[in-house]
Amino acid sequence: MKNTYLTSYFPLLAIILFSLSLSIKVEMLLLEFLKKTGIYEGMKEFFSDGGIKLSLLLLLLIMFFMVFAALKLIANTINELALLFFSKDSEGDSLKKIRSGSVIYFVGGALSLLSMNHFIGIGAIFITATVIYFIYFVYKVSSDLTMVGIIGLIFFQVVIWSTLLIGVIYISIKVYNSIMASLPI
Repeated sequence: MKNTYLTSYFPLLAIILFSLSLSIKVEMLLLEFLKKTGIYEGMKEFFSDGGIKLSLLLLLLIMFFMVFAALKLIANTINELALLFFSKDSEGDSLKKIRSGSVIYFVGGALSLLSMNHFIGIGAIFITATVIYFIYFVYKVSSDLTMVGIIGLIFFQVVIWSTLLIGVIYISIKVYNSIMASLPI
């Protein structure tokens, strides 16, 4: 018996695993920074060493969890919008076909824990999982698409994600430049 909901919790676990690996790496860097600046000694007056580390880890875990959850929400919306525009399927069978693709991100999240000491490793694993999932997604829904639909779906995904990424980079650079320009140097 094959249950379609068997892997329904994998996206949540994948988000937690990626968030945990990034949180541990950022926590190590943050603790090093706090010790160098002398802030850590002041914090020890209010918290124990374990309390500081646990608090930072939980705070970072929640922050990264929110980022990955937002990315998943955006990705699901873009995928379903692409299927609305380009798929011949009106019953939602395409969504059932791609549901098991969450295993890809789950495995990627587990592998990211092995690479938690390197941002590049975590990023490479996330990007690799994303590319593999995208190929899986296109392969699984291609039976419900024409050749023009496949090209449109791929083009739509690439344009939307590129626009979002370029927009975030542009806004980040503008904010950084305005902060630098306002410093009294």
